[in-house]
Amino acid sequence: MAVRKPKQPRWWRGPLDEGEEERRSRALKILRALRKTYPDAHVPLKYGNPLELMVATILSAQCTDAKVNEVTRPLFKKYRSAADWAAVPQKKLEEEIHATGFFHNKAKAIRAATEELVEKHDGRVPDTLEELTALRGIGRKTANVILAHAFDKQGIIVDTHFIRISRRLALTNEFDPVKIEFVTMRFLPEKHWSEFSLLITWHGRFICPARKPSCSKCPVSDLCPASESDGEVTWRVKSPRKN
Repeated sequence: MAVRKPKQPRWWRGPLDEGEEERRSRALKILRALRKTYPDAHVPLKYGNPLELMVATILSAQCTDAKVNEVTRPLFKKYRSAADWAAVPQKKLEEEIHATGFFHNKAKAIRAATEELVEKHDGRVPDTLEELTALRGIGRKTANVILAHAFDKQGIIVDTHFIRISRRLALTNEFDPVKIEFVTMRFLPEKHWSEFSLLITWHGRFICPARKPSCSKCPVSDLCPASESDGEVTWRVKSPRKN
């Protein structure tokens, strides 16, 4: 299965009237400031290998990392291989991950992905975006998490924090995660993709949440157009299409 590559959107100059080089310069300043602010930034999910990270990331959708860690602690001792996960009956797995929410779809995703690991990869988690996204139940965000934090490769992880903060920082006017990923590739050097993603997520959790961002305490307020309106995006952005 080929990796979905959307048509590259027309360059958006934004409220600061930036070209690609100007946005690259500002993004690198943002990166350096966040690096100083969050020197201990790390993935909160607890895992010991790529398979465990894959399972934990699937469970983390619409669930706190703390709850995922609580649920996976006994499961990672119980299920050691992809074959173990694939063999768990759907209903039983649903019961075991019930506390993470959306347990039916998550159980289906875990079982589908691990079945394909057994059938096509000898039970091992692959280390390329193409192979990961070809697995049933694995999207680009989960694939990039695995690449970045299990294999120390570069990936842009577009979660809800990344979408919100990228728009507040006027790095994009897109809403679609895949388009945001490809736009970010245009101005951010590849060697910084994983680190930038992680730092943006931490910033979204501790200083720039969806409601009432702490702009007065923000280390990048001088680089953020939205700081002038307490985090509100006041410039014209694309609206999601309504079906």
